[in-house]
Amino acid sequence: MTYIVIDTTDKQSEAFLKYVKTLPFAKIESGSNVATIKAMEQVKKGKTTKHKNAKDLVSFLNK
Repeated sequence: MTYIVIDTTDKQSEAFLKYVKTLPFAKIESGSNVATIKAMEQVKKGKTTKHKNAKDLVSFLNK
């Protein structure tokens, strides 16, 4: 299975997506929302924090 990410913020990409939806072998699934995508990009860049346990994490989040 191959995944393609399409930024549907302009007319050309919307037209492409509309075309792909007509293909009998293509299955379209909605992807992650913008916040999730940004979080995944931060993880790829190594911009994460590590915590010893859940209590430490909650303490960090409440700051």
